[in-house]
Amino acid sequence: MTSRSKKSKKDPWYRNGLKFECTQCGICCSGEPGYVWVDDEEIEAMADQMKLSIDEFESQFIRKVGVDKSLREYPDGDCILLDPEKRTCMVYEGRPIQCRTWPFWDSTLASKKDWKETCDVCPGAGTGKLYTFEHIEIQRKEKSV
Repeated sequence: MTSRSKKSKKDPWYRNGLKFECTQCGICCSGEPGYVWVDDEEIEAMADQMKLSIDEFESQFIRKVGVDKSLREYPDGDCILLDPEKRTCMVYEGRPIQCRTWPFWDSTLASKKDWKETCDVCPGAGTGKLYTFEHIEIQRKEKSV
């Protein structure tokens, strides 16, 4: 086996990059219940964007899960910050890292099949700007999900 073939076996399947362009459709913000983990810095950024104090923002939009904090959800699983009429994020520019790094999560990059399933539900996945392997890895490692 040559060193080249050894290297290609270790390279992730997305080594040539992936395309993504957020359409702000809200699909990734809705559906099954879950968690959008946030830290104090992210809470401050979202509160600033909504022109609320940190305490006001937390009382309306944050839930405690043990010692951690997550965005609240509507009963149907939609994120509390997904505008129910416009179906867009109310804090898009200040959204949490977990949201900013979508769709470059471990769970969507595990295999070509997982990426295809992501592309099937997310209209922005697989289209638009080509992100390099290096950029994807920075995003993936920033907040693993």
